[in-house]
This record gives sequence, C-alpha cells and structure tokens, in this order.
Amino acid sequence: MIPLSILDLASIAEGSDASRALANSLDLARHAERLGYRRFWLAEHHNMTGIASAATSVVIAHVAAGTSTIRVGTGGVMLPNHAPLLIAEQFGTLAALHPGRIDLGLGRAPGSDMATARALRRDPRAADSFPQDVVELMHYFEPAEEGQLVRAVPGSGLHVPIWILGSSLFGAQLAAALGLPYAFASHFAPRMMFEAITLYRERFTPSGRPDALEKPYVMLGVNVVAADTADEARYLFTSLQQMFVNIRRGQPGPMPAPLADFDAHIPPWERMQIEENLAASIVGGPDEVRTVLAQFAERTGADELIVSSPIYDHAARLHSFTLLMQARDSLAAVTPPAAPPSDPPS
Repeated sequence: MIPLSILDLASIAEGSDASRALANSLDLARHAERLGYRRFWLAEHHNMTGIASAATSVVIAHVAAGTSTIRVGTGGVMLPNHAPLLIAEQFGTLAALHPGRIDLGLGRAPGSDMATARALRRDPRAADSFPQDVVELMHYFEPAEEGQLVRAVPGSGLHVPIWILGSSLFGAQLAAALGLPYAFASHFAPRMMFEAITLYRERFTPSGRPDALEKPYVMLGVNVVAADTADEARYLFTSLQQMFVNIRRGQPGPMPAPLADFDAHIPPWERMQIEENLAASIVGGPDEVRTVLAQFAERTGADELIVSSPIYDHAARLHSFTLLMQARDSLAAVTPPAAPPSDPPS
C-alpha cells in the first residue's frame, strides 16, 4: 500500500509556546517512526506567531538527533530566501551527521510578506532565479571538480535527495525537466493538482545523474484528522478550518482550540473557500478514513502521501496518526499486490 509521510509545522497552540511545540514535534516524529511512517518534514515560515519551524534546518537537526530511522527533511526550504551555497552547507552538515536520512524539499514562494522579506534582506525578484538556483544547489552536492573555486563543505559529494515542491504548474515543469521528485501542495491548494501531476509525469526526463530517478515520483499533500468517531474528528478539524479563515482574513496566529459551533461563526463565502482549498482532506472515524484514503490514492495514482494534521490537542494528534496508519495497513491486508510504484528517492 502507499507509503505515508508527515508534514509538520511545529504548530504553536493557543496558550502554549514554541518550546512545547518543538518538543511535540520530536515526540510526534518518534511516534511516527514506531508506526512506520517514511518521512518527517518541516516547513519554513517566517514571522508567523503560530509556527515554530522558521529555522528549519535547526529543527531538522533536533528531530533527526532524537530519532534513528525515519527520514527527516524540509517541505520545504524557500530557496529565494537563501543563497544556494548556504543551503548546501546546512544540508550537507545534516547529511554528514545523519547519513542516508536527510531530504531537501525546495519551494519557490518566499513564504512571507514584503516586510518580512525586507527583514530577511532578500530581493523580491529572487524567486525569478529559482530554476538557476536549484541547479547551482544541485551542483554543490556533486563531487568536487579539480580547480573548483567554491565548494560546500560538508556537502560536496554527499547524496542529499532534492525535491521540487509546488502548488502550480511551474514546479511541475521544473521537476520534470530536472528529473527530480515532485511534491504537490494539494493539502491547501488542490485546484491544479491533476493538471500539475499529469504535466509532470508526461514531461519527466531522467537526469542521468548517479542515483537519479528513472521514472517520475509524485508525493501529494493531504490533511487527515482521524478519531474514534466521525463527530469527534469533525470537531478536531475545526482548528485547521479556523486557521485557514484567520490567514485569509490577514489575522494569522497560534492554533486555535476546536470550536463546536464553528459553522455559525463564518459566512457562506468563507465556507465555500474552506471547502475548495481544503478539499484534499480526510476527516472521520476509522472506517471513513480507510475508505477515503483508498479512494484518494486510487484516483490520483500518487506514489506517496504526505499528511498534515494540525490538531490542537497533542494526544489527539498522536492518536490520529495511529488510526491513519492502521487504516493504511488494513487496506494493504485486503488489497491484492499491484505493480510496484516508481522507485522512491532514498
């Protein structure tokens, strides 16, 4: 059955703080490792009072040091915020510390507003050079050439799998042209999902580099909130719905507690926005989660799913990931073996 991974934002819940959020992230990663999740990725966001993973490579080091087998990476580093050499050095260092366990997902969006971009000392036009910056970054991981003036140390000659992330056709085209794995942000922007993954698969060209993909590899983002009952799951899901509305209103903040009468607090047009943007969500009890998971995997043909589960209560979040893996494993037990997917990035 389809591999499952986790996307974490180290969310800061209302009434809590960044220290607790980071401790919860490590606890979740250890829980995921025991359950058999493949990857644990963290995302770069700046000037967000509800997210503790801004220093993404530092948090990755924290999580990787506290686990032993699960792959740890970024979903993603917003490359326009950084010089490619610095990212090569950071992730080369992570790969030297944790061989064979580090992934590097790259995004083109700056992940911040203009004021924050200025505070980061980044040129707003930096996103225009994203393709060239990706190629430069890839070069730093290749074995150093004789006479090469600038090297990433650590980094040069290390195998750090690079992914292209996206929510539009741009990332799909770039990933296909460079022969890289592609992760689509369908968990918050599903509208172009099918068009993007079709384009990627049709235009994919193997790069010919050592350890490169021979076939396209697609990972899709999906929100999952699983609980013992469907009513409880829908109640827990209102934290994510509130976060979405708050961001749209220009009022981002800590993760809010669930709200029993959430529908009464929003107008119809915001309800429509929620339904559209969070369409790639699986919310329910064990039976419903199992059914919708199977349908989503079959409908998309994804090689892997990466799951986001912003749940206010940490224990409920751990339980949700347990129920999800149980649902996945129960499907594997009754589903006849299929043709193997594309070889996953190591």
